[in-house]
Amino acid sequence: MNLNTDYNIKNVGDVITLNGWVQKVRNLGGVIFIDLRDRSGIMQLVVRPESSSYEVASNLKGEYVIKVTGEIVAREKANSNIPTGEIEVDVKTIELLNKSLELPFEVSDTTTALEDTRLKYRYLDLRRNALSSNLITRHKITLAVRNFLDSERFIEVETPVLCKSTPEGARDYLVPSRVNKGKFYALPQSPQIFKQLLMVGGIERYFQIAKCFRDEDLRADRQPEFTQIDIEMSFVDEDDVMSLAERLVAHVFKEIKGIDIKLPLMKMKYDDAIEKYGSDKPDLRFGMEINDITDIFSNTEIGFFKSNIENGGVINAIVAKGAASKYSRKEIDKLTDYVKTYKASGLAYVKLEDEISGSIVKLMSDEEKTNLVSKLSLEKGDIVFIISDKYNIVKTALGALRCKLARDLNLIDPTDYKLLWVVDFPSFEWSEEEGRFMATHHPFTAPKDEDVDKLLTDKAHCYSKAYDIVINGYEAGGGSIRIHDEAVQEKMFEALELTPEQIKSKFGFFVDALKYGTPPHGGLAFGLDRLTMLLTGTENIRDVIAFPKTASASDLMSECPNVVDDAQLKELGIKIER
Repeated sequence: MNLNTDYNIKNVGDVITLNGWVQKVRNLGGVIFIDLRDRSGIMQLVVRPESSSYEVASNLKGEYVIKVTGEIVAREKANSNIPTGEIEVDVKTIELLNKSLELPFEVSDTTTALEDTRLKYRYLDLRRNALSSNLITRHKITLAVRNFLDSERFIEVETPVLCKSTPEGARDYLVPSRVNKGKFYALPQSPQIFKQLLMVGGIERYFQIAKCFRDEDLRADRQPEFTQIDIEMSFVDEDDVMSLAERLVAHVFKEIKGIDIKLPLMKMKYDDAIEKYGSDKPDLRFGMEINDITDIFSNTEIGFFKSNIENGGVINAIVAKGAASKYSRKEIDKLTDYVKTYKASGLAYVKLEDEISGSIVKLMSDEEKTNLVSKLSLEKGDIVFIISDKYNIVKTALGALRCKLARDLNLIDPTDYKLLWVVDFPSFEWSEEEGRFMATHHPFTAPKDEDVDKLLTDKAHCYSKAYDIVINGYEAGGGSIRIHDEAVQEKMFEALELTPEQIKSKFGFFVDALKYGTPPHGGLAFGLDRLTMLLTGTENIRDVIAFPKTASASDLMSECPNVVDDAQLKELGIKIER
């Protein structure tokens, strides 16, 4: 089948056959113009009154499916907005292939239909260029990845989808076994264990476009089932993996966007990212770094500042240059509510206009005012936002506020791409819920060589050979060097307070495999959905997935999840308590 955009002005005089959907019908003084749409775009058809197909054309409606044959002719007036704008098809015959019911919404990129409606009729939504072009881009990204990794001597290997449930940070989706009643498979959160086993098996360079599943709360850039570009390599260190990964990203950007990414990418330590940007995935397309101003208020009489410092807290600020006039008290109240969602106790502000003003200015000493202006290099028209609280709360809240202000003030160039590596992640993070240290990534992430002895003695200051690639404030991919030394792996399990019984139950087969000559190895995984989201410019991950789920993990089109009949449950040995 020919696509509409296969033709241009050079094809004038050719007789062709096209298939597609009727986008629009216009009868202009007897001559009927039809916009024929396929996935490539629009071709204008012309049906004249003397044509034997005129009656058929007169009865066509939107989304009817037709087959036409005709001669390509030059348009009297070209349309520069579409690839086929210089030509049209003078129709000789039209065959009506199928009719369409009246649509629940208009198939156009300007549709105002609610997302839930579009998800219910996803097969119609996919006809819109905005979505179909995203899927084409996704295909091209996948093809570029496969070609690049093949050229680097990687082997694509599929790993199981029905696995054993292992702790990887989120809830597993469980699948009951009919043959082994009372037992369950788990859908993989990632191919982590299997790709490491492939390294034990001597594959050396593996990749996979892998389907992964996590039963967790959803948001705009997260789905219960998602796709990873999964990569693992033997006999490598951190720099080897990062070099390969950034060359892959550069290749994809060149193929898809025609953009040259300057390599090597900059590296930023995790602690520095949190300190300056309040996030382990900093958006570097704009400035507005977080400033620690605790020292300015070391002798303050401002009550809540003073008590917070005495309790080990910090005072940090960000400066919105020239934005003082844009934030009224009402707008600042909204920002206060916003930071409170990140557990901040409040938001103070200072404006520098004809005079210094703000929520805490009357409580500040002259010295504090002078030092604040000096340290933050304040100029007339600037506004300072200040949070005083525990370190993690301050950084997280100001990091989120920083990004919100950048969006509100239009500081971000949507055509700009800023990439970096965030490295040296902590090996552990404290869990208030569990009351103990948990693995930041997974229990097979190798600690820094100099921190191996801290696994049991100083978990709060133990760092790992882990790295994330960040694009425009999104974690596009991440990975680590894995533990291949059995003694270090045992020490890691001990640090995580896993008993021998728990280790055997959860990881027995994997731990046994590590005893048989495991090579040094490491890797990473890119989120294909998120990478496609970044390269297509959408902020909604559902726009780059053919049949996505809603925020409640439901498919409105196929109406899943749904009940199953009692016979199926009985066969599985499952009883539902209602």
